[in-house]
Formats: sequence, structure tokens, C-alpha cells
Amino acid sequence: MDLLKERGLYVQQIKVISVIAAPPALTKLNEKYPRLHVYTGIIDPEVNEKGFIIPGLGDAGDRSFGT
Repeated sequence: MDLLKERGLYVQQIKVISVIAAPPALTKLNEKYPRLHVYTGIIDPEVNEKGFIIPGLGDAGDRSFGT
């Protein structure tokens, strides 16, 4: 985000599009960038102790690449 701002974009010009999100991440984004537009397919209610969205995808990278 900061790189985009350094290149002359205003926060309100930036759109974040995600498949899934959790409230802690959305809260942090809103606190740091209150004019940011965020579009998400679904908001899962919580994260576990590792920060994975519950019920969510777990570790999507590991699942995608079989690691």
C-alpha cells in the first residue's frame, strides 16, 4: 500500500479484492487506511492461534502447492 502511495496514488483510488477475509485484518486495514475500498466474497468470523481464518481455508498456500 505504501509503495502505491509513494507512486502517487491516493488511498481512495486503490481497490482491494479478496475471496475471503477475517475481521482482524479488515480492522487493521481500516485503522491504517480508513478511505480504502475493500471488496471480499465472504467474511469468516474468527482466526485461530496461528492466524488462520476459521472455518476458512487454513493454509491455502500449503494446500495449493502440496507442502
